Amino acid sequence: MRDLVAAVRTHIEREYGELWVEGEISNFKAHDSGHLYFTLKDQHSQIRAVMFRSQARLLRFRPENGMQVVLRGRATIYEDRGELQISAEYLEPKGAGALQVAFEQLKAKLEAEGLFDASRKKPIPTLPRRIGIVTSPQAAALRDILNILLRRHHTAGVLIFPAQVQGEAAGAEVSAGVHYFNKAGNVDVIIVARGGGSAEDLAAFNNEALARVVAASGIPVISAVGHETDFTIIDFVADLRAPTPSAAAELVIRSRQDVEDQAEGLRQRLVRAVRYRLLMGRQALTEVAQLDELKNRLDRSERQILEQHRRRLETAAAAVRHYDVRRMLASIHQELDSRLAALAAAARTLLLRQRGIFNQLTGQLEALSPLAILDRGYALVFDSAGVLLKDADRVKAGDEISARLAKGMLTATVGRRRQK
Repeated sequence: MRDLVAAVRTHIEREYGELWVEGEISNFKAHDSGHLYFTLKDQHSQIRAVMFRSQARLLRFRPENGMQVVLRGRATIYEDRGELQISAEYLEPKGAGALQVAFEQLKAKLEAEGLFDASRKKPIPTLPRRIGIVTSPQAAALRDILNILLRRHHTAGVLIFPAQVQGEAAGAEVSAGVHYFNKAGNVDVIIVARGGGSAEDLAAFNNEALARVVAASGIPVISAVGHETDFTIIDFVADLRAPTPSAAAELVIRSRQDVEDQAEGLRQRLVRAVRYRLLMGRQALTEVAQLDELKNRLDRSERQILEQHRRRLETAAAAVRHYDVRRMLASIHQELDSRLAALAAAARTLLLRQRGIFNQLTGQLEALSPLAILDRGYALVFDSAGVLLKDADRVKAGDEISARLAKGMLTATVGRRRQK
């Protein structure tokens, strides 16, 4: 029996050699040994297939039941059972490429685990002191990033972790770079960068282990891989996806001019806020003539301050060849802060002074109020109709009258009138 099976096996292997077969996978099983066992079938027939570990570990996707594939292998006989089978050497999904299938499978898996959720993504710091870059030192993408960072904010520090960005070792080396920066804690944000390329060139960034390292990073990670139309798995798990490495440099740090513009905007908002408060105070105390004069003084003081700053800036511009620009800017900013503080103090003093005048006028009004006379023991007397009595002849004996005191009211009946 064994000799017969062996003879048939030898004949089949010699007769058919290498062959290509297309069909649907069923009864798929991945053994602990690393071997893959499955049945390949079409509408008319089926045949068992095996892919041994040495070939299976080269697959870029995971076979699944119901998947239509193209298989290259050799026909043989499994002697222990006398079964015809194919020993597969290569497997490719029908229609979509292996890389695309692997991408979609891993994307669905990680998305189901919640690694793409926006709620778990960390914010990118506005002005990082130091930026970590994981990429190839020879990559054009690195030169683009460094040139843009130098132009936008030359004081930002940069640390580079050299790593391959293509090939089998690329995923592990990029992971090592992210691990290093997290362990050292010496950067505020990490950029993983690589220029454009084919799907095969970018395959290293569709690595599951790398994706999990990026997702677990305690430091915000920006993915800057490929061109704008290229998407990799780490684009979805990173805290921010930049369409290109150059765009990552634009996104990672605001330009020095942006910062200075924001500072100027804050200064203008402060001036407007002070003006608004002064305007509200003037509306509340329109009867105080001194307010207009004080406001004019404040306006003149403000114009003087602005004029002083203009002259200082002109002087600084004239002396820029002889002095350190950064030191001059720091001095000007310090002087501006001091002037703004003085302006705010003047505004507070003005408001306090006007509040005092307001309180004084309020006191005078209250002193002249008829109701204030009641506190000195006087009373207001009204007839039964509630009309204030100024002449005793307006009432007669038996009429009801009321008196308003400083505290409360009294009701009485006229007994008799005294003659004037």
